[in-house]
Amino acid sequence: MRQCIFMAALMMLSFMAQAADRHYELHVDGMACPYCAYGIEKKIKALDGVDTSSVEIKLNDGLVIFEADTPEPMDQASLKTLINDSGFTLRQFQVQPINPKQE
Repeated sequence: MRQCIFMAALMMLSFMAQAADRHYELHVDGMACPYCAYGIEKKIKALDGVDTSSVEIKLNDGLVIFEADTPEPMDQASLKTLINDSGFTLRQFQVQPINPKQE
């Protein structure tokens, strides 16, 4: 019985770890090196609801991509402040809902 409960709990945790309801793309000016990317990545991962395994930095494109599961979408102003505080400029902001896979 314990094994069944344990397996069910593991499956729920696995599902929750993969759950993210919004996809964010931030186009950032000024990222020139991996150290720059690390500074932004660290701040993004610290945000509530961010799926830390989804954070991706495309340095050559100046693109920061991540997914987050939050009750309300993150607003452009707060993300702009985060990027500016890191020493960079938020050029473009996109957020899209993630549709759950239907089987």
